[in-house]
Amino acid sequence: MAMLNALSIDLEDWFHAELVRTRLKGQPERRVVWAVEPILALLDRYQTKATFFVVGDVLRHHPELVQRIYQAGHEIGCHGWSHRPLWSLDKERFVWELERFDQEAAQILPLEEIVGFRAPTFSIDERTNWGIDVLREHGFLYDSSVFPVKNYLYGLDDAPAKPYRIASDRLDAESEEAGLIEFPMTAFRQFGFSIPISGGFYMRAMPWLVMKQLLSWTNRRELPFVIYLHPWEGDTSNPRIDDISPLTRFITYHNLGSTLTKLERLLQSFRLGPLRDVLGCDRIRATQ
Repeated sequence: MAMLNALSIDLEDWFHAELVRTRLKGQPERRVVWAVEPILALLDRYQTKATFFVVGDVLRHHPELVQRIYQAGHEIGCHGWSHRPLWSLDKERFVWELERFDQEAAQILPLEEIVGFRAPTFSIDERTNWGIDVLREHGFLYDSSVFPVKNYLYGLDDAPAKPYRIASDRLDAESEEAGLIEFPMTAFRQFGFSIPISGGFYMRAMPWLVMKQLLSWTNRRELPFVIYLHPWEGDTSNPRIDDISPLTRFITYHNLGSTLTKLERLLQSFRLGPLRDVLGCDRIRATQ
């Protein structure tokens, strides 16, 4: 049987994206309910489940959407409350966000135990290593926030290429004593170079045949990969922010029309499922 890989949807609206959020003017139009529909239709057509890392703001304004996703058999994970990166929060505020998310989720998902977290903007790195201890203290089984390629905004070079046990005192190495599993974003590494192949902008920018080959190479090394994408990345008519740099405009809006096509090709080419299934969270929970 083909290797099971992880598919994740960061359930946020277009205005939550970090490169857009700080440039907003006025009350933004909410489009996430509309934007996620083509993704849900594709997942249903290919009978595939995914992890939806939900922003608390979406949970509060669109509880019926989150309920419907959960009832369809998808995993619900936490993507923070405000979508502010951890480097803009302190420990106390982060705790408040997790507890607020948990209280809100309990009102609409009373039977769901949320065991997975993804930090907005992959913001767990050397500046925010305290976040690992907070997640463990709040009962999470896994995190999927480490981006193993450093760029101008985020990233942690030399993180392991496969899921590993992570501790706050050493984010980029396996810790035998740690109680939290890290599922880092997937990168292709060869000859000293690392190329992100895990989704988002990188999926939009990379030709499909190249991406397919690199993901297949990852599986041939007996490593599962993780894919992430946002509903707004498939929404070619989402609002445009003018007051941004050319680089930000390129990263945010480049090739939005390719997202759903590439997602369908992923569903046709690979065996995909929620992170909890790839990591065996039910088995881990049973041994605790």
